[in-house]
Amino acid sequence: MANIRVVLIEDHDLTRIGLEKALQRYPEVEVVSEATNGIEGLRMLHDLQPDVAIVDIGLPGITGIELTRRFKQSLATSKVPSQSKTKFIMLTLQDNEDSVLAAFAAGADSYCMKDISLDKLYEVLKITHQGNNWIDPLIAQIILRHVQQTQQKALRENERILIQRLSGDREKMIADHPLTEREIEVLQLIVKGYSNAKMAEQLYVTLGTVKTHVRNILNKLSVDDRTQAAVLALRSGLVA
Repeated sequence: MANIRVVLIEDHDLTRIGLEKALQRYPEVEVVSEATNGIEGLRMLHDLQPDVAIVDIGLPGITGIELTRRFKQSLATSKVPSQSKTKFIMLTLQDNEDSVLAAFAAGADSYCMKDISLDKLYEVLKITHQGNNWIDPLIAQIILRHVQQTQQKALRENERILIQRLSGDREKMIADHPLTEREIEVLQLIVKGYSNAKMAEQLYVTLGTVKTHVRNILNKLSVDDRTQAAVLALRSGLVA
């Protein structure tokens, strides 16, 4: 029986139809509706409240970035429990820095290049539905490179420049409760899109230990989820 309700918001007919047919292979996934532009997609999301939306970045009408931003803003003020709110997977063919950074800033839960394999997309769909996040390694590397370039420029100019300066309260919080060396390692893996299970395997620790580290990181950074932690880490230079 299907337990993951999905909507597809993609203007390219062959891609959208191909995704729908491919996802029919998995009995627990149900594609409940489709849209071919951003305005139609936004209206559909409000009407259906699906579990997961798979959204193309380059939609006509309003872009996938703007669609995601608007819907996320509406969720933030809604009374729907956070665990019941629609999760977003952003799809993009573009790997230039400006497009990647714009997609990253949109607030989606997971980020994939369109050349992702079907099996991997299915894995990302399950991870995202469970409330976790996945970031394509290519996207993570572009963001990390941008952070590093910004920091190098700041050093050359002998200035302390962050991509987005932390608020005074958050900066003080991090100073008062700094991340441990192990928590920094876990945060780096979060940025790279690792699941908890993959992190446990990479770090040779138990899954429970990883969950404890993640919970401590979210508390210390005063964020609600892993995506927010990754955004803060990259923008503030906590991860380099």
